[in-house]
Amino acid sequence: MNNDLMQLSEIPHVLVVDDDRRLRSLLKDYLSENGFLVSASESAGDARTKMKYFGFDILVVDVMMEGETGIEFMQTLRPGDDIPILLLTAMGESEDRIRGLASGADDYLAKPFEPQELVLRLKAILRRATASRGLFSGKIVFGDLVFDDKQGELRKRDELISLTSGELGLLRVFTKNVGVVVSRETLASRAGIEARTVDVQIARLRRKIEHNPRLPQFLSTVRGEGYVLREG
Repeated sequence: MNNDLMQLSEIPHVLVVDDDRRLRSLLKDYLSENGFLVSASESAGDARTKMKYFGFDILVVDVMMEGETGIEFMQTLRPGDDIPILLLTAMGESEDRIRGLASGADDYLAKPFEPQELVLRLKAILRRATASRGLFSGKIVFGDLVFDDKQGELRKRDELISLTSGELGLLRVFTKNVGVVVSRETLASRAGIEARTVDVQIARLRRKIEHNPRLPQFLSTVRGEGYVLREG
């Protein structure tokens, strides 16, 4: 692999979601100068679009955005999404902080803040996330199948089973969220597939991992909520 690409892949990719153009620009410049790869979105909708095409290591999300708020946006990603989130809140708005943390935010920072404090908090969150992922072997066993997330391989005993990019993306999302119901929207966003194709892709994946795809043992549908993968 090209060394430049290897170095680039090690740079944390941050998505800043804030409807304040001036603050977006300042944060993008400052974080870029401090070792981050930075993308920016002016709204929750724009952020979701970017997340379909790019992988992000952490999100910085403003709570008080017009239209869809930061907390509402975050709730569409949790619990199925494993991207760490830092919320930007208004000074003294303890209710927003409590709601954000209760919804799964990893940390918060009240405005106005020192940019260096944001950098330190982001690095601390990423260290925790990396350590947490380090406890995970990357392998999931269901029946006589083993999925190795690190290698991107699904095997039945010693036989390698072919996966499409969409199926591989779905398995990687489920592997990081075993036993957790993941919504169709989150699956589409994290697996890099179109939302309208999720059910079709799930059906195809079941044919590869289930003994009886019509009566799934491992990959179950939770009506009105999404899908859940269980080890067995």
